[in-house]
Amino acid sequence: MFHRLINACVKLVQRYLPEPFIFAILLTFVALAASIFGLGNSPVEVVTHWGNGVWSLLSFSMQMALVLVCGSALADSEPVRKALGRIARLPKSPVQAIVWVSAVSLVACWINWGFGLIVGVIFAKQIARTVRGVDYRLLIAAAYSGFVVWHSGISASIPLAMATQGQALLDASAGCLTEPIPVSQTIFSGFNLIIAGAVTLALIVINALMHPKGSEVVSVEPALLEEKAESVSDSLLEGGEIQWTPAARLENSRLLSGLVVLLGLGYLCISLFVQGGNFDLNAVIMLFMMLGILLHKTPIQYVRSLTKATSSCAGILLQFPFYAGIMGIMTGLSAEGASIAGAISQWCVEISNEQTFPLVSFLSAGLVNIFVPSGGGQWAVQGPIMIPAGLQLGVHPAVTGMALAWGDAWTNLIQPFWAIPALAIAKLGAKDIMGFCLIDLIVVGIIVCLGFLFLV
Repeated sequence: MFHRLINACVKLVQRYLPEPFIFAILLTFVALAASIFGLGNSPVEVVTHWGNGVWSLLSFSMQMALVLVCGSALADSEPVRKALGRIARLPKSPVQAIVWVSAVSLVACWINWGFGLIVGVIFAKQIARTVRGVDYRLLIAAAYSGFVVWHSGISASIPLAMATQGQALLDASAGCLTEPIPVSQTIFSGFNLIIAGAVTLALIVINALMHPKGSEVVSVEPALLEEKAESVSDSLLEGGEIQWTPAARLENSRLLSGLVVLLGLGYLCISLFVQGGNFDLNAVIMLFMMLGILLHKTPIQYVRSLTKATSSCAGILLQFPFYAGIMGIMTGLSAEGASIAGAISQWCVEISNEQTFPLVSFLSAGLVNIFVPSGGGQWAVQGPIMIPAGLQLGVHPAVTGMALAWGDAWTNLIQPFWAIPALAIAKLGAKDIMGFCLIDLIVVGIIVCLGFLFLV
């Protein structure tokens, strides 16, 4: 029965889920229609909201592209390949392989979402090279499923924003939060840790149980996953002999790489341990880049590895502006000062009471996340509505904030936006993994709903 449900979900997604870029276009027109017919905005106003939003994620797009290429280049280094290869030999069966990938991804994403998103897929690819008979689609889906816990972890944007004093906190809470909410009441609260633990165990078990049997397994030839390593620059070879020109010496200088790494890691240490900064996305990129340069040993080796990885950025460069445009439509204000995302939040407030408000907040955040796949953006849109409403109903802001955070992370399981970097590394399409992710979506939704109903 369970495998029939899985097969039905896989076939459903394969048949009806278009390529992620097409999905982004369709969401754009859905948002356009909702703004025109739902809020009464004129077509000119809606198109303006869309155009104003299109370029709002350029900085974030560059960050995601760098996370992708720097993470890939780091994994392409010989020491990391060997280390992952040794770990990848630990699982002895396809089911064990799924368990290992799920666990590594879940833990890594809870620590840091950018780190976990890349490491999980790279680890999955390495296991696919060593474990025969494992379903490659499920392996990558298991790696991506770990991303659902990131908003309950120590890099979660909403609880970290709630813990930061300043005008942004006042704005996002409509003036209700004059003092920051410590992470001990959000990320490290008892209810959040229980929900995160239950989701982690459930996903490991469910992902393992979903492994197809017999002829239904879709495996990949290990040779297709191998990355060709290059040891020296072409500029060194002339007539089959190495020509140590001044330029070639610089390109292959370990000293030059070492100095750059010392500079980058030195800055990270000052920023994190002396100035008390956060281990944010920029810090992840800096760490990936410096470790990559260090492990590739020479500048030219790192350049070559990075060049191989850049072809995977096409989806990010094309689709992120469209999602930014959707966010512009969803958050753009009408003449009366209303927005689509705000209207959804307000409706959820109207149908809630003290007991159901956290659950409804979670579900509304999951819906809004389909169109606004950004934790920070969602907090800016829903926070000013949900935090004051929760206080009026007697719900603690920490609970409301975590409900929004979990909702934002939940529907990422079927939102191709965040899967783009992972799919680029795995060389798969969204429809290859989303059937499995749909099952994970149902399981996680049930657990989190029960958590917010009975634990807070």
